Amino acid sequence: MQWSWEFLDASGAAMAGPEPSSPAFPTQSEAESWIGEVWPDLVDGGVDAVTLREGETVVYGPMSLRPAE
Repeated sequence: MQWSWEFLDASGAAMAGPEPSSPAFPTQSEAESWIGEVWPDLVDGGVDAVTLREGETVVYGPMSLRPAE
């Protein structure tokens, strides 16, 4: 099974279209490492939150990418 991130906008809706999109990862650990590295770029691109999926199954989320104020 592949692991991937679903990107959500500020209203909580899945972001549609070819960009942004998450690569597929072979493990949960690799998916989590990737999001830890790229989250600032995702926020700059309009992503507000993410949900981790294993195939079609939600593992956790939505998880906000916005820093706590």
